[in-house]
Amino acid sequence: MNTKTVGAAEFKANCLNLIDKMADDGAPIVVTKRGTPVAIVSPIREEAAPASIIGAMKGSVLAYDDPFSPAADVTDWDASQ
Repeated sequence: MNTKTVGAAEFKANCLNLIDKMADDGAPIVVTKRGTPVAIVSPIREEAAPASIIGAMKGSVLAYDDPFSPAADVTDWDASQ
């Protein structure tokens, strides 16, 4: 995949045409200002959506504490103050 480099003035003048060409060939465009790269315009890659949300988070929880245990030790609290 070849990256196309254009100046900011050319990009401004031909923005819609450049984006259409990028959508066709998939090559990103590097926009330069006085020869220095300042931006990259690249096409969005569509990712396949999961078939179902059931099980989508499977394996994401690696460890957990007892959810029914107290959040803090009882001796940490002093209600008389």
